[in-house]
Amino acid sequence: MARPNVVVFVPDQLRADAVGCFGNPHVRTPNLDALAARGTRFTNAFVQHPVCSPSRASFLTGWYPHVAGHRTLTHLLRPEQPNFLKSFKDNGYHVTWVGERGDTFAPGGTEASVHEYGFSVPPEVTWPARADYDDDLAARTFYLGRVEDSVDFDEAAIRSAEQWLAKPPPEPWVLFVPLLAPHVPFKAAEPWFSMYDRDEMPDPLPPGSGEPAFHQAIREGYGLDRMTPGKWREIIATYYAMVSRMDDHLGRVLAAAGENTVTAFFADHGEYLGDFGLVEKWPTSMSPNITRDPLIIAGPGVPEGEVVDDMVELIDVFPTLLELCDVPDDTHRHFGRSLLPRLRGEIEVHREYAFSEAGFTVEEEPQLERPAYPYDRKGELQHANPRLVGKVVAVRDRSWTYVHRLYEGPELYDRVADPHESVNLAGRPEHAAVEQRMRDEILRWYLETADVIPYTPDPRRPKVELPTP
Repeated sequence: MARPNVVVFVPDQLRADAVGCFGNPHVRTPNLDALAARGTRFTNAFVQHPVCSPSRASFLTGWYPHVAGHRTLTHLLRPEQPNFLKSFKDNGYHVTWVGERGDTFAPGGTEASVHEYGFSVPPEVTWPARADYDDDLAARTFYLGRVEDSVDFDEAAIRSAEQWLAKPPPEPWVLFVPLLAPHVPFKAAEPWFSMYDRDEMPDPLPPGSGEPAFHQAIREGYGLDRMTPGKWREIIATYYAMVSRMDDHLGRVLAAAGENTVTAFFADHGEYLGDFGLVEKWPTSMSPNITRDPLIIAGPGVPEGEVVDDMVELIDVFPTLLELCDVPDDTHRHFGRSLLPRLRGEIEVHREYAFSEAGFTVEEEPQLERPAYPYDRKGELQHANPRLVGKVVAVRDRSWTYVHRLYEGPELYDRVADPHESVNLAGRPEHAAVEQRMRDEILRWYLETADVIPYTPDPRRPKVELPTP
């Protein structure tokens, strides 16, 4: 049988519990639900970084963010750095990227990794577009509401994908589809905007106990005490509208892709959506509404209707795709693990632990972003108190989450009794052994993954083309 084609569909800022097949009873995601029914859904998949560009750098390379310093929005993948799109390209696959996301590769990196890039159907609205908010509260919660229908970034990307899929290349191909939705601002056109009854929307989680310092800093800095339950439900309904539109976009791509196609669906991170009285995301968010990922893989070689509850990291996706497509995974040492041995029943547990990390030292404060309105207050908080974005690592197993922050006390959450991770149990004597075990795992992980030795050695005593002294 011919090697399968691959669709990699990556929405931006989609939390796992905003998808029907991941347990949400309110949202309508028929295409995602159908994809999960004919594939495998992973309930404990976690991103390695809570912000878009570092997360993408991680899942494309199989490296944790600390391995090569990919911890910011401006340290992107360089052309000489390995990544799995390039692995497909170098092994007989035609690799196409629809859309123009410029927040993944540094100059030259895209050209080295894919054959085609951009829009064949251009958008009517450029990205990022200027947003006109009704008032300061709308701006600080990134709420635009109902907008006119247009060929925006996502619609242009989907039309480009459909046009490309109508005449695909003869060799096996990879189609990479990274969208914007449901990233803020919260906005939707009809019929999506009116799809959800605001009165039926769930209320967000209240603030927790023992929370990290940035929670209160965001609430105060953004003036989120002005938010009412009704305003939060309005945002949630609009977010769900964006999710449903994205689901429709996925359905259109899969309908055009044809048979013998492997599909990988996942997001780069999640969204607070009012939980803990917060909105959007934060550079050191470790809670599951930001870090838990709606990973689904389907197609030839993947069991149908399966659910895997093992711990999974997003860096595991691409080695899985390489193995499904019989592409050698030998370009560089990385830390992703193919999921296929677990899916084939060859091993009992894929991973025991999943790690996420982020943040900066106070000495790196001058390098922190200075975003424009309405993100300006987010940047101001970070520069005024860089400890709010201090380095952080979270380690999870099926039962516990332990969060170690460089400039704050630790956090410990009982994932069984407290799946939303609202009640910090760190410091309680009855959980001391759990805390110690999880701290030990972080130390082991750092030692094992601190760096990589390139496969290509440098010659010792190279000839030096310089004059003698």
